[in-house]
Amino acid sequence: MAELKRRAAVLISGRGSNLGALIAAARHPAYPAELALVLSNRADAAGLDRAREAGIPAEVVESRPFGRDRAGFEAALGARLEAAGIGLVVLAGFMRVLTEGFVAAWAGRMINIHPSLLPAFPGLDTHARALAAGVRLHGCTVHFVTPGVDEGPIIAQAAVPVLPGDDEAALAARVLAQEHRIFPAALAWAASGAARLEGGRVVLDAPMAGGALANPLPGGAGLPTEIP
Repeated sequence: MAELKRRAAVLISGRGSNLGALIAAARHPAYPAELALVLSNRADAAGLDRAREAGIPAEVVESRPFGRDRAGFEAALGARLEAAGIGLVVLAGFMRVLTEGFVAAWAGRMINIHPSLLPAFPGLDTHARALAAGVRLHGCTVHFVTPGVDEGPIIAQAAVPVLPGDDEAALAARVLAQEHRIFPAALAWAASGAARLEGGRVVLDAPMAGGALANPLPGGAGLPTEIP
């Protein structure tokens, strides 16, 4: 008998670039999550067509008609999730800040991807802020969602170098390539129980990478290759 997969809903507001990476990963028979629903707060989100082309039910709960009634919007959202039998919620470019009540209802069952190495640069405009700060490494983070914006316990991260001459677009493209690698892996870990919350931290039963990243690399301009 085939092992049951965890039913996941992906929430989007735009083009669904990370959704595409999740769809590709979920096609593998051994992937532990089923993408059972895609929900958007915008009817014009291009990711809805991406989901429908993949045969995934795609629905809209427009946020604009609710105005400042965040609880009303989230009640409508929650009703769709419950009707679809969803066990995991995946925020993939969902441009709404969720209330504490909604987050509490999905505690340990909702993950988000953010384009920075949290806790650095939470919120918006992460690539511009990274460039302005002069950091040498930038990247992306997948985390469990908690009431604080981009503050939840971290499941996975990937770092990329900030190169001379980078602008926002170049840096964003380098980060996005890594988002497409770690987001499907993090969802698989959350769906299988390999990533779980214990005492407010993530316990991860998954292979860990060794070594280290450094930027710039030692050894340039005749310098020694090892730093004491």
